[in-house]
Amino acid sequence: MLRLSAPWLLPVAGEPIANGAVLIDQGGRIVAVGPDAAVPAPEQARRQDCVGAALLPGLVNTHTHLELTGFAGLAEDDEFWSWIKHLMAIKAARSDEAFRAAAEQGIRECWQAGVTTICDTGSTGQVIMALAALGGSGIVHHEVFGPDPVDCDRAMALFSADLDRLAHYATGRVRLGVSPHAPYTVSGPLYRASAELARAHGVPIAVHVAEPAGESALLHDFSGTFAEAWRERGLSRPSPASVTPVAWLEQHGVLSPETLCIHLIQVNEADADLLQRSQCAVAHCPRSNRRHHGLDAPLRLFLDRTLRLGLGTDSVVSVTPLDLIAEARVARGLAGWNARETVRALTLGGAEALGLAHEIGSIAPGKWGDLVAIAIPATGDPEERVLASSLADVSATWLGGRSVHGGP
Repeated sequence: MLRLSAPWLLPVAGEPIANGAVLIDQGGRIVAVGPDAAVPAPEQARRQDCVGAALLPGLVNTHTHLELTGFAGLAEDDEFWSWIKHLMAIKAARSDEAFRAAAEQGIRECWQAGVTTICDTGSTGQVIMALAALGGSGIVHHEVFGPDPVDCDRAMALFSADLDRLAHYATGRVRLGVSPHAPYTVSGPLYRASAELARAHGVPIAVHVAEPAGESALLHDFSGTFAEAWRERGLSRPSPASVTPVAWLEQHGVLSPETLCIHLIQVNEADADLLQRSQCAVAHCPRSNRRHHGLDAPLRLFLDRTLRLGLGTDSVVSVTPLDLIAEARVARGLAGWNARETVRALTLGGAEALGLAHEIGSIAPGKWGDLVAIAIPATGDPEERVLASSLADVSATWLGGRSVHGGP
C-alpha cells in the first residue's frame, strides 16, 4: 500500500483539500482520500509526504505521436503539406528499433511531465509495444492510409493483419484503437470500412479532421494544395458535391460516441451540431494549431454543445517540449475557463473524452492511483499555482500507485 500526503490535494471532483492525503491499495486503486487526519495510515503502507507540492490526478494527454520522439527541429517547413512530406521522408529512414526506443523515451517524458494516460496515433505499432512493456496506460490508435478508393480492399487487408498482430499488446491498461488518418489521405470507402471494422471489434476511433485549410478546399471544390497532390497521382475529386470535412466523415459512418476528433479548426455551426448529435469527443491541441496553421479552433462551439473535450500536445515535431499544462494555459484563454475548470480539462475532461472517466481523471475511491505532485508556492490559490507551473516543477508521478517519475 502507498499513502501520499501533501499541503494541497486537488481531487478535481471536489474542492481542494488543505493538508490532504490519499491511500492506494496493493492493486493500485485509491481506497481513501481526504484531510490527512481522516485518511487511514496502515502500518504496512509506505508513506511519502510531498513537501511543498500539490497532489492532483495524473494528467491525460488526448493526442500524442510518441513514435516521433527525437524528431524535434528536423522538420521546420511552414507550409503544412511540405511539412508532412518532409516528415514522411524522415520516418522512412528510421528503423523499427529506433521507433521503439523513441516511443519508450516519449512515454517516460510524458511521466516526467505528469501525464499518466496518453491517447496516441501512429503508423509503426511501436508505441503500443512500448506502452505494454513499460506497464503504461493509454489508447494507441493504429493509422491506415489510402486516398484511392480502388486500393481500399488491399489497404484493409494489410490493416486488419496489423491490428491482429498489435492486439496482443492490448493488455492491462493498454487499449488498441483505429485511426483512418485524415480526409486528405483516406478515401470515403476506406473511412467506412475502417469505421465498420472498429465497431465490429468494439475499439475506439481517432481521426485528424478539419485541421488544414487545404483539406476543406479539397472537399469543397477540389482546389488547394491537397487537390493538386491528388491530381498529380491521378485521383479524382473525393466528393462530387461540396461538403465539410466533418460532414464527409458523417456521410461515411465515422462519427459516433467512440470517435475522437483531433484538431477541428475548420468547423462551422452545422459541423458542431453534427458532432453533438453523434456524441463525438474532441482532442484540442491549441499550440500545434497555432504552429502549423496560425489559427485557433472554435473552442466555444464545442463547449456550448457540452462535447467531451480533452487537451493534447500533438508531437514534438509540431511543438516541443510536450507540456500539457502549457496547452491548458492557451486553451483557458480561448475558453474563458477559471482555474478549476482548466485543471479539470487537464484531468477529468481528458478522461471523459477517452471514455475512461470511470477509471481515471479524479482522485476518488475505486479509481486508479494515478497522481502527480507539482511543486507550488506555499501561498496563493493552489489551482492557479499548478497552472503557472513548469515541467521542472513536476516532482513525482505515480501510475496505479507505482512510482514512474521522482519519488522513492
